[in-house]
Formats: sequence, structure tokens, C-alpha cells
Amino acid sequence: MSKKIAILNGPNLDRLGKREPDVYGSQTLEDLEKAVLAEADCLGVEVEFFQSNHEGALVDKISSLVDSGIAGVVFNPGAYTHTSVALRDAIAASGLFVVEVHISNVYQREEFRHKSLTAPVSTGAIAGLGFYGYVAALRFLAQ
Repeated sequence: MSKKIAILNGPNLDRLGKREPDVYGSQTLEDLEKAVLAEADCLGVEVEFFQSNHEGALVDKISSLVDSGIAGVVFNPGAYTHTSVALRDAIAASGLFVVEVHISNVYQREEFRHKSLTAPVSTGAIAGLGFYGYVAALRFLAQ
């Protein structure tokens, strides 16, 4: 049986390609998922995608993954990165290998984006590599 990795995306990531293309590029969430699927196929891992604009749905998803046999999680919490104690606590309580990913380099952006509540309880964090950040996180978790 191959490893299974969850790809979670938070608020506004369903708007990729339309929302702030100067920051996030012109590719869509569907394009991102295709790139991840292609890499997953090369790595021999299964992936599961989930996107929500709702904090509670993301917390519920993390909780549901705990007993699912998932090998790890690639997670872009979006704006919740900087505000959600609930997501921070869900990650900390999960015991899952979680790699936080951001398409843009949050450290080149507004000051409030420089602090992540979720990264300190994640296994690792990647920012500023565009869609490749997801691929890099997937490669790490597939090991």
C-alpha cells in the first residue's frame, strides 16, 4: 500500500488565478492540484485534496486525518496562519507530520504576515516558492 498525503488549502485559495495574480500568479487551484498529482504519481504516493474558506471545516479535517493512516499533510492555512489558535491547536494535538506552505514569500509582504501561529507546531515550513513549495513538501513527506 502506498503512502497517502493530504493537501489542505485554506481561505481564498479557491480563487487562485483570479485573486491578486501579481502576488499568487495566474495558475488556478486546479493547476496546482494537477502539478501535485503528477509529482505524487512519480513518487508513488496517493494524495487527497481539501480546500475550505471556513476555519472549523479545516479543524474538522485535521481531526479526521488523525486516525486515517495519512502519512502527512501539506497545509496552506492562508490568512488563518496569522490568526487561528484553533488551527494551531488542531495541528499540535494531531501528532501528524505537517508542512506549512505559502505560495508567496510572506516575509516580503505586510508585517502582520511575518508571524505564523501554525508553523511552530508544524514539522516544517516553506514560503515563497510558488507551487513548487507544495511539490517540495510532498517530496519531504513521501520519504
